[in-house]
Amino acid sequence: MTLTAVSVDERLRLAKDAAREVGLLDSATKTAMLNAIADAIEAASADIVAANADDLARGRDADIGEALLDRLRLDAGRVAGLAAAVRDVAELPDPVGRVLDRRTLPNGLALEKVAVPFGVVGSIYEARPNVTVDIAALALRSGNAVVLRGGSAAQSSNAALVEVMRRALERQAVSPEAIQTVDDFGRDGARALMNARGLVDVLVPRGSAALIETVVTQSTVPVIETGAGVVHVYLDATARADWAREIVLNAKTQRPSVCNAVETVLVHRDAADRLLPDLLGSLAAAGVRVHGDETVAAYDPRVVAATEEDWAAEYLSLDLAVRVVDDLDTALDHIRRYSTHHTESIITDDEASASRFLAEVDSAVVLVNASTRFTDGGEFGFGAEVGISTQKLHARGPMGLAELTSTKWLGRGDGQVRA
Repeated sequence: MTLTAVSVDERLRLAKDAAREVGLLDSATKTAMLNAIADAIEAASADIVAANADDLARGRDADIGEALLDRLRLDAGRVAGLAAAVRDVAELPDPVGRVLDRRTLPNGLALEKVAVPFGVVGSIYEARPNVTVDIAALALRSGNAVVLRGGSAAQSSNAALVEVMRRALERQAVSPEAIQTVDDFGRDGARALMNARGLVDVLVPRGSAALIETVVTQSTVPVIETGAGVVHVYLDATARADWAREIVLNAKTQRPSVCNAVETVLVHRDAADRLLPDLLGSLAAAGVRVHGDETVAAYDPRVVAATEEDWAAEYLSLDLAVRVVDDLDTALDHIRRYSTHHTESIITDDEASASRFLAEVDSAVVLVNASTRFTDGGEFGFGAEVGISTQKLHARGPMGLAELTSTKWLGRGDGQVRA
């Protein structure tokens, strides 16, 4: 079905009204609603892929780069993956109504703190049609309406997906106004969404550091900040060579265009001779261009000289910064200086080093002997994710259903008055 409102304000008000309806749906109805959306996405796969082809063609013409093209791309397999993610969300426990605290006052007044929907969740993001589906599914499962601004690069894909999901809601006798988009209003739509305080309850940006900074600084709506991923792997003195090689290769090359891909590898000086020749050779064989310091460059002529900018770079490509450090303290200092507080991992056989790393690194996710690619809502068992929060208020790390709820206190009395 086509969008019924002709102005941004109308769409936001319709979303606000629909949020009240969705917030009262029981768990079984929300499960059926999401399964219907998944079925509809699969049934419309060819149309969605065709719409995506238009976006890809425009992206190539605009030379948006391989990282964004990869995030933008939908094929039959990825569309099936979108549907599967919706089904996963449908089967997750309903977060609404959870009792988080319970107490009885001395006067007998019984209090419960319960989880409730936010109401209207907004999201501004770039070239990521999967986010259109993920956020809509998570918002609906947690009893919220959603307003989407997916950017011009994915406009055809997002329009097709929103149309499919709205039609599925209508067939389930749920207000289709619970899913809105302001894409057709361009930047004016984004500005209206950022300033819709009172109509939009929370806003989640996903995309480049510049986009996130714009939303955080210009929005009057409360923002859950997701951050860029200058992600580190530290190879400690006792790191196993096979673990170091396989973890770094996985973290860099499995999907280099995502925020949990490693961008900087730090190597303990005592392990450099043992680890770097094999690691650098393996990275080169995988097509990775290493930006290294002088010590790293001495091991392989293909290494290009690293600059100060490399240590702060979120490449989102097959580029990797590598530095040799004197010890764990130096590695921790480097991470404190350059990290965006997303994900960091240590590879070590020393429990004391692992414990210090876990305790002292101030990031949303900190790992020992594992790839940074696990920082993901699906991998964490959330079915999908709204984003990966790098802030410290309300939500941190991959955000799933629980992070799309607020709380309220319910009190039951039998005539109590305050003395």
